[in-house]
Amino acid sequence: MSRKALIAANWKMYKTPAESKAFVDTFLPLVAGHDRDEIALFPSVTSLATVVAAVSGTNVAAGLQNMHFAEEGAYTGETSASMLKAVGATHTLIGHSERRQYFNETDDVVNKKLHTALKHGIIPIVCIGELLHEREAGQTTAVLLTQLKGALAGISPGAAHSLVIAYEPVWAIGTGKTATPEMAIEAHMIVRAELANILGSSVAKATRILYGGSVKPENATALIGEDEIDGALVGGASLKPDSFAAIVKY
Repeated sequence: MSRKALIAANWKMYKTPAESKAFVDTFLPLVAGHDRDEIALFPSVTSLATVVAAVSGTNVAAGLQNMHFAEEGAYTGETSASMLKAVGATHTLIGHSERRQYFNETDDVVNKKLHTALKHGIIPIVCIGELLHEREAGQTTAVLLTQLKGALAGISPGAAHSLVIAYEPVWAIGTGKTATPEMAIEAHMIVRAELANILGSSVAKATRILYGGSVKPENATALIGEDEIDGALVGGASLKPDSFAAIVKY
């Protein structure tokens, strides 16, 4: 089954609305007519409406880096699914390693967010990945299976048609270290096999699994060009229009 690659830009805590608009204005001409892959930008919440408006009617989508699982309530500083949809966003990241590390997000929280995203028709990119000491201890498979099982608890195959998984080895995020294509392929095969166990083979074959972790123009082709790798979740290299465009055009 052919899976259309998704190239996603996680801007993290960078870019004001004006800077985000300037990025989009420069970036769109660089990827005009590019339909081989899907493209999505994930700005901060203060720039989301600006980016949604700037990419409207183009081949680029916009999403949010985080979303709360509750419909509404006394959750100061959080953003609900309905708020995200109200400004026209179509995607959300869920369970990024920085959310897990700095904001104590657990597999249970990731699971609740995934249920909410699917309920509201938001395309979820669920992030999983091992720490350096876990890889060195030979625990990569165990960590990935635990995170997948936790994230997908109670998710039915019928509800998972829009699910995207991002494999991000935590030791490669922002460090300049990158998993070799062989390491990434091995992890993606582990993930796809477990998806088949949990959701069935047809869902597993259709689900896109992205690679994230110091993806740059220099290594994008070697990584995304592999059959088992269905795109990339890009951090630092997505902050400049020409750099991210080069990755999109790997």
